[in-house]
Amino acid sequence: MRQSNSHLRFGWWSLLAYLSLGLALDLLHGFKLGWYLDAGNEVRRLMLTLAHAHGTLVGLVNVIAGLTLRTLPGLRFSRSASLALRSAGVVLPLGFLCGAFRIHGGDPGVAVFLVPLGALLLIYGVGGAMRAVVAATQEES
Repeated sequence: MRQSNSHLRFGWWSLLAYLSLGLALDLLHGFKLGWYLDAGNEVRRLMLTLAHAHGTLVGLVNVIAGLTLRTLPGLRFSRSASLALRSAGVVLPLGFLCGAFRIHGGDPGVAVFLVPLGALLLIYGVGGAMRAVVAATQEES
């Protein structure tokens, strides 16, 4: 139950944060701010949009993980898989977000290198969750 609560709290806080980022991006667009919309800022706009989208997605993955833990009796994810799922919710969107603030000749900032690390954490976490769910459902059969 504790692991479930952890994923649910993290997931819902992530959704609040990244959906708020999406609202902020809509406001930047609505007020036609050049920092966001000018022709030379396509990379910035893309990086911010990707931060919003990936953060929201990983937040939903964590909510689903929390609900899955509550649904299947006795299910527990490995500590590393659980940590990887939550860490991906920070590292993956943070790479996009920080990459948006230091644009070098049309390329995102160096922080964008956090994105592959976040993606690997997400894949590891989802794989670990899948292994735990498969093991728990095979025991029931």
